[in-house]
Amino acid sequence: MTHKLDTAARAPAAEGRGGATAEPERFVPDVVEHGGPLRGQPQTLNRRLFLQLQVFTGCFDVGAVVDAVKQSGLEAVVYANVNDARGVGVLVTSEDPAVFAQAARELYLSEPFLPLVPLPDFTMLGRTYATGREPDLEYFLLYKARRHALNPELGWAVWYPLRRIGAFNRLPKSEQGKIMAEHAMLGRAYGEAGYAVDIRLECHGLDRDDNEFVIGILGSELHPLSKLVKDMRSTRQTSEFIQSMGPFFVGRVIYQAPLIDAAASRRQEGY
Repeated sequence: MTHKLDTAARAPAAEGRGGATAEPERFVPDVVEHGGPLRGQPQTLNRRLFLQLQVFTGCFDVGAVVDAVKQSGLEAVVYANVNDARGVGVLVTSEDPAVFAQAARELYLSEPFLPLVPLPDFTMLGRTYATGREPDLEYFLLYKARRHALNPELGWAVWYPLRRIGAFNRLPKSEQGKIMAEHAMLGRAYGEAGYAVDIRLECHGLDRDDNEFVIGILGSELHPLSKLVKDMRSTRQTSEFIQSMGPFFVGRVIYQAPLIDAAASRRQEGY
């Protein structure tokens, strides 16, 4: 027997006034960064800073690497890889991501990088982002990460990517906020005590392994950075909602480009 589809059994479409079918709400992409209100006005900015870490092994002449990075004119940091006696890492910052496919690429395809072996597992690329609460949006997006990365007083760095489980994204925004506030409180305490500062980057769609964030923890000593990572393990975000973290790159600064942009001297006290 042939059965006809009972159209009456279908789920009814949403109806508006007068019985008319309501159109689904149209999604409008928002690619602008939003900060906290400034003098009663919303802050928005369609600019952000990209940072990329490239890691290499087989380096027997660190001085030649530093000279090449200096001559490139890139705003960059060179690290000695603490866990690889022949390893170096190069962190490059730019508002224009094309720099990583052009000027930085040219650097890595020339001497003294040609004999080195790249380690793609440690490649990290991310961008600064706003949470909607920043009192000085431009400073936060464009200068804060650069001030930290290029600060000669911060000679140690731990860089790592992370991914949260999907369940976090299904939580109400208010619950997400509480979880993140607990996490941020620890980082703020380390910063206020002068032990560590952090660089937080989003990397959705930019990471080979589908990570969501790149984190850099920087300080004048290595031990507090390790202790901060340990203390973070007890927060609800890390203990319940982190799917993966790492690999971890531990670097000692060998060279930092000078922070020459005058606007980068801006500092929001207490921020």
